[in-house]
Amino acid sequence: MSSFFEKLNEGGPFFTYPIIVFLIIIIALFVKGYIRKENNKKIISLIASIAWFAVAWGFLGRTFGLIVAFDNIAAAGELTPPLMAEGLKMAILNPLLGISVFLIARLGIIILTLLQKENVERVE
Repeated sequence: MSSFFEKLNEGGPFFTYPIIVFLIIIIALFVKGYIRKENNKKIISLIASIAWFAVAWGFLGRTFGLIVAFDNIAAAGELTPPLMAEGLKMAILNPLLGISVFLIARLGIIILTLLQKENVERVE
């Protein structure tokens, strides 16, 4: 578990931890929608919006990671692997995390949509 938090810190805590918070919010909304099983259009819309924001936040983190990498190279005057590693980790980890949260959210949306359709069919 400490390895997980190390990776989050390598990706830049300013970008990775909010994405984890978005994931927790998405899971809470999914559970609320699953328990409610009624009209979940607002919950589905909110989950989709948060998921897209997580992706955008991850790619914003990638941009900052690349800027850090290029700043390190400019400051050192030469290209060495350790200089690039810090920025490239941030550039890779944040979009990966954002896309992972997005995929989890989309799976939740699919499940809620299927449940909603089942409930409508039962009523009819």
